[in-house]
Amino acid sequence: MSAGSLNAGSLSGGVYSSTGRSQGQSNSVTFLRLAELRKLRRCQQVAAVCFRVRGGDIEFLLVQTRKGRWIFPKGSAEPGLSHAQAAALEAFEEAGVHGRMEEASFTRYVQRKRGRTRRATEMAVSAHLCEVLRLVPPPELNRNPTWFAAEKAKRCLREDRAPDHGADLARVIDRAVTRIQRTRSGISVAREAPSGTKPRASRQKARLIDIESARKAAR
Repeated sequence: MSAGSLNAGSLSGGVYSSTGRSQGQSNSVTFLRLAELRKLRRCQQVAAVCFRVRGGDIEFLLVQTRKGRWIFPKGSAEPGLSHAQAAALEAFEEAGVHGRMEEASFTRYVQRKRGRTRRATEMAVSAHLCEVLRLVPPPELNRNPTWFAAEKAKRCLREDRAPDHGADLARVIDRAVTRIQRTRSGISVAREAPSGTKPRASRQKARLIDIESARKAAR
């Protein structure tokens, strides 16, 4: 085995990886329990950036957290579902959304959360654009789904948050507005380009999934 190569396998309900070393040195073996792997999987977060266009104006649907802050419908990626399907489920469960979800993420933002130790943790959230066709009462209570104009949505997302976190969430709205306007004019933009470069524009339509079909896939 060459130095630095990795092997992975299963052992007694856990997963292990063995890192090879040069001759004369022993292999180091790291064991991961399945419960730990599930925790790692739950760290993958998805969000539904839900919108509608009324009279030429773009509006965004936000929900409230348990602490009363406004946010996009959001949750963990689900095993067996694509990120877009998981985001579609969150849109329905938290906001009662029926609509069309873009399959590709259009941007990402950082979610900051404090645990019991009061230490802040950061998780990358994959954001998917969702055009709302109709609303029904959401299964989750006390989410208070509410429509906001773009500028008002940005102000709500900044409220009661650290300035850098609020600005990060507000940029999601700006990027969503740009994408919606380009899509409605017949130009589809590829997933967000690396910092310092411009995204490529194309005439290909974004691939969409229906939220109802995502709910059936999750059953």
